[in-house]
Amino acid sequence: VSNAGVGMAGPLECQSLAAMQSLMDTNFFGLVRLVKEVLPDMKRRRGGHIVVISSIMGLQGIVFNDIYSASKFAVEGFCESLVVQALRFNVAISLVEPGPVMTEFETKLYKEAERADYSRTDPETAEIFTKVYLRSSKDVFTSLGQTPEDIAEHTLRVIEAARPPFRHQTNVAYTPMAALKHADPSGALITDAFYKLVFKYDTVLRFSLR
Repeated sequence: VSNAGVGMAGPLECQSLAAMQSLMDTNFFGLVRLVKEVLPDMKRRRGGHIVVISSIMGLQGIVFNDIYSASKFAVEGFCESLVVQALRFNVAISLVEPGPVMTEFETKLYKEAERADYSRTDPETAEIFTKVYLRSSKDVFTSLGQTPEDIAEHTLRVIEAARPPFRHQTNVAYTPMAALKHADPSGALITDAFYKLVFKYDTVLRFSLR
């Protein structure tokens, strides 16, 4: 089970390349190193199961989570490419894709975001992040967030499955989001929907979540 991960949220201009590279080293290359270590033995014995804790943000990018989403997209692409070869050797790969999870991980991330220096971006972007994104995101976590125990139960079901699924989403509230992206290959539908949620109907969104 590959579960190592770090988060990053905020305006792109305020994040250093070193911090981005460090995140990718943990979230993506940490998985790659693990798979390189265990896959050869699994192939030799023609049996095994690699379970990867991914994210719904590996299927759909979320505003102000550019680098974190990129790392999870990399995870998804890596596993999607590898799974066909792995199946030839009777090795299963499963991606567990949670939405928001209520942990100290998120609490720490938001505390850091509230204290961060936004002088390297423009005032409008800084205000959107601090006044719109952070407020709405907290409501999303409070309303739709799962517990770590819930994610563990989902992961256990994937591990124990007679035919392990390649993808397993843990939060049904996010299924329409994934479906909306695939409904329109041009990307216009999902982009328009998210733009309106963030910039036109953010008050309605927060009220409905509460």
